[in-house]
Amino acid sequence: MAQWVNGQVVDCHHWNGRLHSLRVEADIAPFEAGQFTKLGLEIDGSIVGRPYSLVNAPQERPLDFYFIVVPGGPLSPHLAALQPGAAILVAAQANGFMTLKEVPASPHLWLISTGTGVGPFLSILKTETPWQRYQRVVLVHAVRTVDELNYPDTIRQVATAYPRQFTYIPFVSREACAYALPGRIPQAIENGSLEQKAGITFSADTSQVMLCGNPDMVEDTKNMLITRGLRKHSRREPGQISMERYW
Repeated sequence: MAQWVNGQVVDCHHWNGRLHSLRVEADIAPFEAGQFTKLGLEIDGSIVGRPYSLVNAPQERPLDFYFIVVPGGPLSPHLAALQPGAAILVAAQANGFMTLKEVPASPHLWLISTGTGVGPFLSILKTETPWQRYQRVVLVHAVRTVDELNYPDTIRQVATAYPRQFTYIPFVSREACAYALPGRIPQAIENGSLEQKAGITFSADTSQVMLCGNPDMVEDTKNMLITRGLRKHSRREPGQISMERYW
């Protein structure tokens, strides 16, 4: 069971009707960029908690959580209704293996996400580690509509700080967007448009790929990359594909 600490909401941002950010002051244990912890509220006499990734880098405060409201869900609608000053519970210890500590070095790092799965990658990008270990870092973020391409200030700051190393490639599937690729990530790998946009290719010799988000995207992209000669990574059997399903 989670060991909770008391936190306080200091900011809430409603990106649209579905997507929200909460920034929380809470004294949690040190964590690795890419990990998650739990948020909790007492509802009808019981604590309801769910895991959420930390968007902030380990050295940053307040804690930053990016989440989608699940209609009728036991917790997320309550989180979205919180205002600055509200009390919230935070699990003291973060967990998870979606960290660069678990990923081998290589020339190219691909961070491929859908929806709120971009959160742990933003945490990673705000640290020094990817820029010290990889020659190129490509952030891919696929959403349905343009108003779901959030945290633009963070992405601009990364692009400004590392213009020669960093490439950002958004996907928008349900409406036209001049600066985004259409459709789904697996198909863009199959037809070559993703690699063409990035200016580098997927290769077992040069690529490490981290996948986070919708389980269909994660599974289909993994399978597509396997056809390109990459394999799933584990501590026992090193490879090129690291994954975290986001629900």
